[in-house]
Amino acid sequence: MRATIEVADIFRSAGPAYRAAHAGHLSLDQLKVMSAIETCRTAALGGHVEACSDCGHQRIAYNSCRNRHCPRCQGAAARTWLEAQEANLLPVGYFHVVFTLPAEIADIAFHNKALVYDLLFKAASETMLTIAADPKHLGARIGITAVLHTWGSAMTHHPHIHMIVPGGGLTPDGRWISSRPAFLLPVRVLGALFRRLFLTRLLDLHNAGKLVFFGKLAGLSDRRAFQRHLAPVRKKRWVVYAKAPFAGPEAVLAYLSRYTHRVAISNSRLLRFDGSEITFRYKDYRRSGANRQQVMTLVADEFIRRFLLHTLPRGFHRIRHYGLLASSARKDCLAQACDMLGVAPASDEPPTAETSDPRPPCPCCGGTMVIIETFAAWCQPRAPPTTRPPTRETVHDPA
Repeated sequence: MRATIEVADIFRSAGPAYRAAHAGHLSLDQLKVMSAIETCRTAALGGHVEACSDCGHQRIAYNSCRNRHCPRCQGAAARTWLEAQEANLLPVGYFHVVFTLPAEIADIAFHNKALVYDLLFKAASETMLTIAADPKHLGARIGITAVLHTWGSAMTHHPHIHMIVPGGGLTPDGRWISSRPAFLLPVRVLGALFRRLFLTRLLDLHNAGKLVFFGKLAGLSDRRAFQRHLAPVRKKRWVVYAKAPFAGPEAVLAYLSRYTHRVAISNSRLLRFDGSEITFRYKDYRRSGANRQQVMTLVADEFIRRFLLHTLPRGFHRIRHYGLLASSARKDCLAQACDMLGVAPASDEPPTAETSDPRPPCPCCGGTMVIIETFAAWCQPRAPPTTRPPTRETVHDPA
């Protein structure tokens, strides 16, 4: 079911004025994101005509933009990705670990996204692998699936890494060792090493002249000013959060389906849009219980600004695997782990069962819809559907 209000509706209505007001201040990547979301599932991208093989009902379906920042396009991408990840799950408990950057570092990251986000991945993964390999803790090589999120619930800039980690790993002599049922690694030890690794390498980037600063942070180009800026952060406790383990592999997949392909705000959280203001739901993590769910109203200009804060650099990978799950060693490591755990490894053969049809069934009789005609961008089918007109779900007026 199509959401009543979509991010695309806001961009189509307020996007032209926003681009005009901020001309010269928007990056090419941000402009491409706006354009992709505005044209997603409209005649601008072309489409096809589907017909029911049973009753003959026809409907028009426009193509998706497939941009990774588009709320409408991430569902199919998440399903495809999850199907590939099922074979990598082990019959052990899985932990959820979160590494968060302090606000002082998040400000630097905003102007240096590719470098600092990449450093966040490297420092967090190295921290987990180093502490896990220490015989005083687990003494094993673990596997990690890491996902970058750059937003808080209110779309503010809040970069952090979500990790899914199996509860155990392979020892240097090839044995599988399991973690304690409700404990993986000490978070204070993780936080201390994470802080040291990240700040050391951030200072190296600054010394190499690779960091840039603008606006109120322009003074940080000076090495002494940069060190003074980091001084309070060195004394602060860096937050590393570890949740209780998931209840089985199915719960892991359910979690991944919600987090891996999430964007700054989903269409389901939008409540009202009157042409100038947007009202949406968000979580206030300073509250507890039912009071955590709050409602916020922003003018369209601020809403679009916050959404575009989270545009990732072109080609940047926001889902990465480390340790046992690193692509170079994944197959052999998983086979060895399965052997130690006494389970059969996943087959490399493609599934023989037919994949489900992603197209919705016929709204008249529930039959199978088949494509009978395709048309190019900015074109229309040769003739309109011969039965009742398409619904708002399948046709979107680009105007």
